[in-house]
Amino acid sequence: MSSPGAPVRRVGLFGGTHGNELSGVLLVRHWQQHGAEIQRPGVQVKPFLTNPRAVERCTRYIDCDLNRVFDPESLGRPVVEDIPYEVRRAQEINHIFGPKGSDDAYDLIFDLHNTTSNMGGTIILENSRDDFTIQMVHYIKNALAPEPCPVLLIEHPSLKYATTRSVAKHPVGKYQT
Repeated sequence: MSSPGAPVRRVGLFGGTHGNELSGVLLVRHWQQHGAEIQRPGVQVKPFLTNPRAVERCTRYIDCDLNRVFDPESLGRPVVEDIPYEVRRAQEINHIFGPKGSDDAYDLIFDLHNTTSNMGGTIILENSRDDFTIQMVHYIKNALAPEPCPVLLIEHPSLKYATTRSVAKHPVGKYQT
């Protein structure tokens, strides 16, 4: 993995992990058309539609939840004719943005979601010891002030996350009501 303080050079902006959550889909499509808005010197930023079949049908998923199949078993599963669509898509995403857990993985994946919960714009973190994401959240909260920007830490001491964003060295989720 990257050393502490290593520069962030590659960023993935994901929308459509769940095909019925359209804010991220609209932003990704916009950024695919207007990429200059998100580009910065020395940083490669890639907007990416994660689950296009589910987006096309405006449904959460086709065969299984894409945000639950980035585990070693699913990522290592042989590609056969009857493999669930989202498992195959997870393997493709892992190939493009990973491999998960490697030095070659993207530095940051920012996964954009919607929710019907009354939580406003909330940032989801999985690791309180990730100095980069903690500093990034601090910057975002200050930039948005006085608007609130809650942070939800879903850290678990032994759980290995199988989320779409978990492919990156620094995974971040963003939920909007």
